[in-house]
This record gives sequence, C-alpha cells and structure tokens, in this order.
Amino acid sequence: MSQDGFRAGEIDTSRPHPARIYDYLLGGKDHYEVDQQAGDRLAAVAPEVFIGVRANRDFLRRAVQHIVGGGVRQILDIGTGLPTSPNVHEIAHAVAPDVRVAYVDNDPIVKAHADALLGRTGETSVVLADLRDPRAIVDHPDVRRVIDFDEPVAVLLVAIFHFLTDAEQPAQVVATLRDALPAGSFLVLSHATGDFADRTEAQAVYRDATATMNLRSRAEVERLFAGFELVEPGVVQVPYWRPDTEPPTGSDTIGFYGGVARKTD
Repeated sequence: MSQDGFRAGEIDTSRPHPARIYDYLLGGKDHYEVDQQAGDRLAAVAPEVFIGVRANRDFLRRAVQHIVGGGVRQILDIGTGLPTSPNVHEIAHAVAPDVRVAYVDNDPIVKAHADALLGRTGETSVVLADLRDPRAIVDHPDVRRVIDFDEPVAVLLVAIFHFLTDAEQPAQVVATLRDALPAGSFLVLSHATGDFADRTEAQAVYRDATATMNLRSRAEVERLFAGFELVEPGVVQVPYWRPDTEPPTGSDTIGFYGGVARKTD
C-alpha cells in the first residue's frame, strides 16, 4: 500500500477507511473500531451526516432506476464501497434483469465481501483498482468481461470524488472515463460540499484516514460534468434529485451534491 493508502493494496486496519466509515454510518457491520470512532467524530461535528449518507444512497437508487429505465444495460460502479442492500445490480435487475454491472473499489476488504456476495457470473464482476488510474479500470480484463464500451455505459462515481485532491486532477479522471464512453452513456456523480456549513472539523476527521476529504462547491462539482449534458434538475443536493418521496427533515443541510448527465456525442 502506498503512503497515502488510497491505492489498491494490502488491508490496512490501523487507520479508518472511507468505505468502512460509510458502512458504519449506514448501519452496516463490515467495519473496525477505528472506523466507528471516526464515524462518531464525524457525526459530532456534522450531525446531518447520518441522513446525508442515506440520502446519498437513495439518490444512487433513483439514478440507477432512471438510467436503466431509459434503456442502458451496462453499469460501471467505481468506488462501490462495501455491499449495501439493495446493491446496484439488485436495483438495476428489478428494472431490467439483463443489466451487467462491473464493481470497482481500491479496498481489498470491499472486494472480498463483494466476491463472496456476488460470486463470478456473466452479469457482474468485482475489480480491485484505483480511481486515480482510470485507464487501467477501463482496460481491466474483468471490466471488459462484462462491459462493452461500444454500447452505452452508466459510470457511477457516487461519494468517491471528494477523496481526490486537486493535485490528483479529478477533472482529468472524469475526462479519461468520458472519452472511453460512446454516445448515449451516462455519468452519475455525487460529491461532498461545504456550501451549507463550515465543515473544516469534518474534514479533519479524515486526516488520519486512508484518504482525505476534499470539499468542493456547486460550481466545482458542475465542472466535473464537462462533456456531458446534465439532465433535469441538474446538480442539486441529493435529496432533491427527482425525489420519489418527501425529502427527510433536515435535507436542506445535507452536504452532498448529486447529478446525472448524458454523453450526447
């Protein structure tokens, strides 16, 4: 594992990992005490985090339903995190049973759990890879086994890009993925922000984790969709992206933006 711990490598349980913190906040069981402690510190300084992660998960569900309902049959989920039911393939298959899903994460624990849950079938694959090397993801044989880049693909980058620093060129990462996609493909992205409150203390929780938290404004998040055409309502706080129920109380404080966009050419 590299010094910053973000690249794929051996399991590191000495520091909190974003995927395991997220699992704890969602009420999962696949985390360590160090991750729970980090989650508790995060909730102490950003009380909306519990409804925020659930709202983000609901955004993912609605976005997948929208895209699959529109005819896309391939999903590349990068930064998938620990399995949380309903998983992306479960959401997609409820709409269209022939959807193929490639899951990608840099945490070996995530891959181990996903492998155990999914097995190895023609419809899904689980890949250990680093978001900061998007070309390697696109070219990975276990991605190519289920994803045909000559046909429309939905790329999911949900609650992962805020773990990239500006020096790691997040816009270039998106551009590399975008350029690999044919017309008719989609990008689903959500991103943490400090637009609604000072979240300096929340960022500090991640200084000892395997990846830092890098908050970005709405304008900065919108720029990540360059080369795509945003679908209505554009980039908004995740509870307000095409809600199918009344957004939960406190939604206006949730520090997650989300958007869905289509590649038109």
